[in-house]
Amino acid sequence: MGSVGENRINSKILIVGGTGYLGKRLVKASLAEGHETYVLRRPEIGVDIEKVEMLMSFKEQGAHLVNGSFNDYQSLVDAVKVADVVISAISGVHFRSHQILLQLQLVKAIKEAGNVKRFLPSEFGIDPARMGNAIEPGRVTFDDKMAVRKAIEEAGIPHTYVSSNCFAGYFLGGLCQPGLILPPMDSVRLFGDGNQKGIYVKEDDIATYTIKIIDDPRTLNKTVYIRPPKNILSQLQVVQIWEKLIGKELQKTSISKDEFLSSMKDMDYAEQVGMCHYYQAFYEGCLANFEIGDDGEEATILYPEVNYTSVEEYLKRYI
Repeated sequence: MGSVGENRINSKILIVGGTGYLGKRLVKASLAEGHETYVLRRPEIGVDIEKVEMLMSFKEQGAHLVNGSFNDYQSLVDAVKVADVVISAISGVHFRSHQILLQLQLVKAIKEAGNVKRFLPSEFGIDPARMGNAIEPGRVTFDDKMAVRKAIEEAGIPHTYVSSNCFAGYFLGGLCQPGLILPPMDSVRLFGDGNQKGIYVKEDDIATYTIKIIDDPRTLNKTVYIRPPKNILSQLQVVQIWEKLIGKELQKTSISKDEFLSSMKDMDYAEQVGMCHYYQAFYEGCLANFEIGDDGEEATILYPEVNYTSVEEYLKRYI
């Protein structure tokens, strides 16, 4: 059986942040699903030739480029008017500049335009609504995202929030170790006993599920969690899968919670923010320590037709 709305007329989608790490995948997934796809072309990219070439590639694949800038409010209103659905994938890594809060301008533009039937803000990670007790300075990310949510809801804009947990490329590549994107062949360092469960999703799968969500009435004004059952694994289980694939046991050491927190003291602000997120996931277990309530849905249940990539399948790419 296909998903809800299988025979619907596809929405027109505007993707903001389309040249980014996830954004480029959202553009690809949108085009693959047959949506009329628009990508915001921001003058701020300047002479970044890779982004310019990417935009030209999108155009060649059938996407439309729409000029707009967060520094020019009217251009945002005009850009939003071309679409039924707006998906924001702007980066949240610039913590000091609170780049996520740029979306407040986008919310205002969507409200003024009045034509958007669904807005998906840039989240795609840990659900910020469950992070009220997150430690400093890492909570800045969640606080900023909650400020955007508050603006969306106060404006009465139809929305969906996507919690996609851990990007596979950043987490599985290094067996969950910060700063590593290729799996080690000799040794690995575990967070504590390595038994807190994480959830890992290939970035292309995140994009596929996200595009499925946008026209589905079941996801309207809800949070959708992407929790592939085969990929809800502890760090130790991820390591064991890798060991099986390479036919070799890795030497294991452990870093305690206190040691981990102490190690952050000499890091710069951005590194501290990132390490706080590792702490919440791999010491506090924030990704998998709750049940989804009535205000949420789970993507793999909604869309069983999507053949997501398992952790084992993903790790095979590194052999």
